[in-house]
Amino acid sequence: MEPFQIVLDTNVLYAGIRSKRGASYKLLKHLNSGKFEINLSVPLVLEYEEVLLRKQPTLNFTDKEIGQILDYLCHIANLHEVYFLWRPILKDPKDDMILDLAVRSNCQYIVTYNTRGFSGVNQFGVQVVTAQEFLKAIEVI
Repeated sequence: MEPFQIVLDTNVLYAGIRSKRGASYKLLKHLNSGKFEINLSVPLVLEYEEVLLRKQPTLNFTDKEIGQILDYLCHIANLHEVYFLWRPILKDPKDDMILDLAVRSNCQYIVTYNTRGFSGVNQFGVQVVTAQEFLKAIEVI
């Protein structure tokens, strides 16, 4: 069975790094399980970096360690250049880049805690789920 293709919203990455409890952390622990692959674009990595560095005091990681986390994600992810923009589709224009990437990379899932912000995405063949819902879908919990 082919691994699911997903895009991780920044809020899921942050939650998983911030706390070792919860579905986000469990999802990050399964990055190399072969059940799913993450997909990244330059704009999304830059958003990850901006948010993690801004919220660094709550993470208990140094700038260097945050850089290493991002390097690791880039190493294991499928990297994509996005040439088309499905904008404006979503309520928050910053979320459009996640939809762009999900469509470009033929993702089955966008994993986010902002599911309401992604209403209407199903027209692109993408399901919007929380980390817990995704873990249930891949039968981890």
